[in-house]
Amino acid sequence: MGQTARRVAAWSAFMETQIIVRQLGLADYTVTLRSMAEFTDTRGPETPDEIWILEHPPIFTLGINADRRHVLSPGRIPVVQVDRGGQVTYHGPGQLIAYTLVDLKRARLSVRGLVFALENAMIETAATIGVTAVKRRDAPGVYADGAKLGSIGLRVRRGCSYHGLALNVNMDLAPFAQIDPCGFADLRVTQLNDLACPASLQEMAEELAPRLIGQIRSAA
Repeated sequence: MGQTARRVAAWSAFMETQIIVRQLGLADYTVTLRSMAEFTDTRGPETPDEIWILEHPPIFTLGINADRRHVLSPGRIPVVQVDRGGQVTYHGPGQLIAYTLVDLKRARLSVRGLVFALENAMIETAATIGVTAVKRRDAPGVYADGAKLGSIGLRVRRGCSYHGLALNVNMDLAPFAQIDPCGFADLRVTQLNDLACPASLQEMAEELAPRLIGQIRSAA
């Protein structure tokens, strides 16, 4: 292999594995959704993958085929129908969001493989503060003590993913009582700070990001 070919191969390998992490803080949901869609629609074959770490002001979101009957009493919290999979969920301050904008084809990663990566990253992150989280075959996400700890919702367009995961860290869980979380009427919801010593959202973000990158790379 000549020098030019080696450089091309090295650059290709770099682009396949490079993932940029962006810390966005407290960000409006609809603005972020538009930004994710625009990123996905305009990215090219050499655009690095990105992970956006953030939290949202209070909002209920429904998946593209979600049943609005699972929104029991929204009150003053906005309800938005979006283009991800899944049913209804709640986002609010103190919940750790990680949006995964990944070129699945380039990463040689299936949608199922990405779901497993997101679940495993949340499980590993919870373990850093002594919380045992597990998967369920009948519903994506992770659970602790029989309650929902982290949710997953994805959209794939042009062979690329967006949306991602939501891990409950230190938030007001009361709005979950205003919906059937993930479409399940009797599903309990929990968070890390109710299961272990208190941890900040930033601390958990610093634990989650490298584990998510590692899981995405190893799942290919």
